[in-house]
Amino acid sequence: MSRALQPFEELVELDAEALRTWSARALDALGREREEIDAINVYPVADGDTGTNLYLTAEAAHQAVEAVFAAAEPDAAETVRAMAHGALLGARGNSGTILAQLLRGMAAVLAEGRDGDHLARALAEAADAARRAVAHPVEGTILTVASAAAGACAGGGGLVEVAGSAYEGARTALATTRGQLDVLTRAGVVDAGGQGLVTVLGALVETVTGQAPDRPGTAPHGVPVPARPAAPERCGDGDGPAYEVIYLLEAGDAAVDLLRSRLDALGDSLVVVGGDGLWNVHVHVDDAGAAVEAGVEAGRPHRIRITHFASAAAQADADVRGARAQRAVVAVVPGEGLAGLCAEAGATTVQTRPGEQPAGDELVDAIRRAHAREVVLLPNDTELRQTAAAAAERARAEGIRVALIPTRAAVQGIAALAVHEPDRRFDEDVVAMTAAAGATRYAELAVAERQSFTSAGVCQAGDVLGLIEGDVAVIGQDLTETARTVLDRMLSAGGELVTLIVADGTPPDLAAALEGHVRRGYLAVDTTTYHAGEGAPPLLIGVE
Repeated sequence: MSRALQPFEELVELDAEALRTWSARALDALGREREEIDAINVYPVADGDTGTNLYLTAEAAHQAVEAVFAAAEPDAAETVRAMAHGALLGARGNSGTILAQLLRGMAAVLAEGRDGDHLARALAEAADAARRAVAHPVEGTILTVASAAAGACAGGGGLVEVAGSAYEGARTALATTRGQLDVLTRAGVVDAGGQGLVTVLGALVETVTGQAPDRPGTAPHGVPVPARPAAPERCGDGDGPAYEVIYLLEAGDAAVDLLRSRLDALGDSLVVVGGDGLWNVHVHVDDAGAAVEAGVEAGRPHRIRITHFASAAAQADADVRGARAQRAVVAVVPGEGLAGLCAEAGATTVQTRPGEQPAGDELVDAIRRAHAREVVLLPNDTELRQTAAAAAERARAEGIRVALIPTRAAVQGIAALAVHEPDRRFDEDVVAMTAAAGATRYAELAVAERQSFTSAGVCQAGDVLGLIEGDVAVIGQDLTETARTVLDRMLSAGGELVTLIVADGTPPDLAAALEGHVRRGYLAVDTTTYHAGEGAPPLLIGVE
């Protein structure tokens, strides 16, 4: 057992080691309760992932705590700030984002003092901060449970007394959520996010007393809380936005205020948490591209995640019947446009950022979010191969069957996704997808940042580089002319279909010019164009 999980005697103050223990116990408890919480997730969307999202958020928080302990012997203020910052960076879903804000609100007070009175103040600040972060607070949710926890210990006292009162207040409020929202009443469940918060507070009680409290799945006075809903519903009426969009955003306060107004008009379930220039944005919308575009106008968005609710709802429905979805595809793609396109095709996406590769944890997270017994992983980048292979091994250790198709570019991933058939045998599907990817030659246009030697000669800063199969084959001055030359070289070996993926910032007539070039010179070749949006190379080309 690690030092952070050693049992504690009753504490009078949350020192650095106690905070570390709390983060470890919260992660462990959410891991145990994850499937149960997922099963009762019917609000705001019955996508069956609230427990998983809370677990991943807590995992990010604990990893940040362990990181500061690995670097030095932190004090309590540094530890609680690391916990809150880690949760902010790794927040997942609606409830996970709110949990991150709760921890941030607590950190602001606990950095000053860690006795019972400070804990009571911290819980009150956390509840207020969470409500401020939600565009339209709704009672019967995690917000209600947080407020009840704060209210129950408002009088302060010793650390054990405050933690115990907060936990009991949260449990009582959790039991009442079933009657506060119609969707919860019809399903016969309590709020999933609220149950997760009770689990986190239970870990706090165990930390300060050394004794685990009653499980959060049991209401006070022995009244049982149903473990599973009768049937999944969406937002209470079976209808709602099509996508969940989450991203980290680097922006100032004024820009974020404008962003809130714009996103509020686009969709619902809007939660914006953070501060000091770094924010975590969560919203449900029909136009995922517009939500990301709003972030681009406000500042610098990254770690963009787009989830298609139709696929997630089907997976949640399968979980209610006691089974995961049989198969899913996870694709790494550049640009929000491609992420939306792949999400519409049913894939779980991980969006890359210019100059940054996704970490292994992000890929494992995406495999988990796919929530399927069998997963096809499309890395779509040669340099990501080893990271993807390691992520696949980690997922296999969790009992998920993962096939890694060594796609080297997004166009190969699109070709593989186009022939994906989840109803056929897994091996047959993987073979067909691998064959489609392998039959797609790929190219990329980029702009040289500095003078350098290439396989096509010396390039200068600002030159347009045409890379075929990863090697520089053409050096030009004009994007469109260089693209024509690259296309001609690729089609000289034959081809039936050209795929063009155009990023924002390219000449507005680029795609039309290239489509016309193919029509005039290659009568038997079809052309398909996609828009990658922000964050992708200027042009990607695939020839099948």
